[in-house]
Amino acid sequence: MASRAEQDARQALAGGDLAGAAAAAKRLVEHAPDRGEGYFLLGMALAEGGHVGKAISLIEAAAERGGDAEHLAQLAKLLVLARRDGEAAVTARRAMAAGPRDPLTFDTIGCVLVRLGDHGGSLAPFEQAVAGEPDNGEYRYNLAAASAFTGKVAQARVHYETILARDPGNARVHYALAILSRQSAEANHIERLETALGSARSPGDALRLRYALAKELEDLGRTTDSLHHLSTANDAQKAALGYDFAQDSAIFDAIEALFGEGPLQAEAGRPIGSGSDEAPIFIVGMPRTGTTLVDRILSSHPQVEAAGELQAMPLAVKKLAGTPSRRVLDPETMAAGNTLDPAALGEAYLAQARVHCRQGKPRFTDKLPANFLYIGHILRALPHARVVCLRRNPLDTIWSNYKNLFASQSAYYAYSYDLMDTARYYARFDRLMALWEKYRPGAVLQLSYEGLVADQEGQTRRLLAHCGLEWDPVCLAFHENRAAVATPSAAQVRRPINSDGIGKWRAYAAALEPARRWLEERGIATE
Repeated sequence: MASRAEQDARQALAGGDLAGAAAAAKRLVEHAPDRGEGYFLLGMALAEGGHVGKAISLIEAAAERGGDAEHLAQLAKLLVLARRDGEAAVTARRAMAAGPRDPLTFDTIGCVLVRLGDHGGSLAPFEQAVAGEPDNGEYRYNLAAASAFTGKVAQARVHYETILARDPGNARVHYALAILSRQSAEANHIERLETALGSARSPGDALRLRYALAKELEDLGRTTDSLHHLSTANDAQKAALGYDFAQDSAIFDAIEALFGEGPLQAEAGRPIGSGSDEAPIFIVGMPRTGTTLVDRILSSHPQVEAAGELQAMPLAVKKLAGTPSRRVLDPETMAAGNTLDPAALGEAYLAQARVHCRQGKPRFTDKLPANFLYIGHILRALPHARVVCLRRNPLDTIWSNYKNLFASQSAYYAYSYDLMDTARYYARFDRLMALWEKYRPGAVLQLSYEGLVADQEGQTRRLLAHCGLEWDPVCLAFHENRAAVATPSAAQVRRPINSDGIGKWRAYAAALEPARRWLEERGIATE
């Protein structure tokens, strides 16, 4: 039975009284220093107050005094926040093995595994959380999302509908259902979505509901209505973010100054001799250009596993650059690139990336599209790495970025809420790829999405050869790959290769005409 001090600490934590919780937890530590509970509750109070480092030390002390599953699960959660992914993975699995007794602990373990990219591993703890508390919509949503990521579409749909039966206005669930599969005239959610939009609880909910409506309306060929919802949602989101393209332009300027005319320009055209012998495969490009498709092709090869969209390179650059801003990606961090030791950068990257490799295969893919910004660093730090950049028709690229809801608060995708901003971003991406080709000729394979669709085997052979992999026909059956997919392309890559995504921009040609003209004026062909 819990002591009075423990009860007081837990009640204070639940009520947001962090000072009261800390005081009660300290009394518990004084009266029972050999028990972990006091250290755990004091750590949780500190974590809630934003003192993650101190909280980790205290909860580690709690875990040492008994290995309680709740303590281990919360420790794993904090280790993920501190970017200590390797320790988090070990700790989460220890928590599961310790026999959790409550739904929250199961859910916490599942969330940690999701953050680490182990969507398959997250299913069991999420299922236990839902079994213990079936009416908890958050637990069921997590299970539904993990089910969708692992190809269990029917189960995901059942869980989402169960949530909506209790919470009809849940915008996050409405959006998840809209993108789960292609809608038809006979089976869609448009009327229900319009009702939910009429009583949206917040701007964020309205954003998700309009994106859901836009997706389903596009599926039904109602492009005018789809565009209305998209433009309304995106205009509001751009205003809320206060985005100006100058923010991204400054980042591109810093990269070009460093590698195109600055101190690292002297390295252009010659390999760097230092660095790791490991050869990860980086799949980069603008989002929604076929990066997930190529990742599935490569990870179907028996020598390759998919590690996911890793933040490992951006984090390694940020850490070694030591710039003071809280943003991982900013002009100051990019400008500091010439101070980075290539070998140290490679080791820092690999230490973070290896955590996400669980199959023991010789090679792995890192599919963070935005790594195209870091290609110079990648080639310096990992001289044996292979880089593949997906290229797609500029207008299909712009439209697909505009119509997909990425992480709504992420600085990576802030440009995507405006068609002209996305055109400007594409132009700078195109210019940067030309710089990388000049900096290290032939180091990056620029692979056409349309070319891959038109000649699957020929382009797959070219892809494997660039990556130093032997030909294996299993790569042509990428759609049979059962690994999890946590991107908007999940449904598409579970089908054989097809041309459905080619030329989609033409249905919105009038809206895209200013962007088309602007690109053509700058010498970027759009056909």
